[in-house]
Amino acid sequence: MDHAARPGRFFGVYLLYCQNPRHRGRVYVGFTVNPARRVRQHNAGRKKGGAWRTSGRGPWDMVLIIHGFPSAVAALRFEWAWQHPQASRRLTHVEPRLRSEAAFAFHLRVLAHMLRVPPWVRLPLTLRWLRPDFRHELCPAPPAHMPITFGPPPPQPSVPKRPAVSEADSEQQLDLGTKARCSLCARMLQDEEGPLCCPHPGCPLRAHIICLAEEFLQEEPGQLLPLEGHCPSCKKSLLWGNLVGQCHVDTEEEEDLELEEEHWTDLLET
Repeated sequence: MDHAARPGRFFGVYLLYCQNPRHRGRVYVGFTVNPARRVRQHNAGRKKGGAWRTSGRGPWDMVLIIHGFPSAVAALRFEWAWQHPQASRRLTHVEPRLRSEAAFAFHLRVLAHMLRVPPWVRLPLTLRWLRPDFRHELCPAPPAHMPITFGPPPPQPSVPKRPAVSEADSEQQLDLGTKARCSLCARMLQDEEGPLCCPHPGCPLRAHIICLAEEFLQEEPGQLLPLEGHCPSCKKSLLWGNLVGQCHVDTEEEEDLELEEEHWTDLLET
């Protein structure tokens, strides 16, 4: 498949493994927008932004991260379900942890089932082993559209702020007509509607979210939300989650997310 890389925000849910001989084998599931910084915080203790469950029990290694979530909310919901599988209505089929089962093995077993049930089975997620020596085969295996990769996440490209549009520029854009019309229904597009654009260079596609969703669903009859489809203009394969996730990316908003990450963690732990 020729899926374009997704620019912009990074939302990940990670698994820590404790290397402290007194607590070896303990694990911790968390959310982050910056994996390298987050593991430093965990190892520096709660006063430096780490979680109270990991404070004073390090060193911790971030061995695995799931990323590619379309929003922070989607990642936080995944984190909560992974932390509390017995309370998630989507994971009632997962057997409780066995007495002889290590915490690490149990969390991998839960993860394997999470990647196979809605809504996560339809997201463009990547399973990344940050410590390849910890790799285990998941059973059941992840869906075919979810790659398994190794090493640190690729650097996220900076996204320039959207320049201010003057009244004259706005009127000129409306005068262009075709540039502000949906490629599928020909109705006018408004920036606040979040038009979807094909990420492949040179592709002219600009469409309403609903219009493109209906186009993709023709390839997946019976589904409420598309998983993937082919661009009507360039005919290349696209993941729906990537298209939606790249809408309205703004660097100032991402900086706010990083500053609030520890606060979200505190709320989830209380």
